[in-house]
Amino acid sequence: PAEKAMVCFGNMFIELPKGKTREMLRQDQEELDKEINNLRKELRVKVNRLYEAQGKPELKGFNLNPMSAEEMKLINRILEG
Repeated sequence: PAEKAMVCFGNMFIELPKGKTREMLRQDQEELDKEINNLRKELRVKVNRLYEAQGKPELKGFNLNPMSAEEMKLINRILEG
């Protein structure tokens, strides 16, 4: 049916309503994004500790954050004129 979607859970497929499937995927993506951001923050701290333990200077620019999609759109508008 057009209003159903097949979703794979482990090694089995389940047919669920598209709205429910879309919401589950959105929630999963939000959780993954949060986890990725937390891991990035932790990595920065760990790399700085490693450099400090090795007696090396702190990496410059390592604590920069990527621009958001909205910021990139604004930059592209400015560059295009």
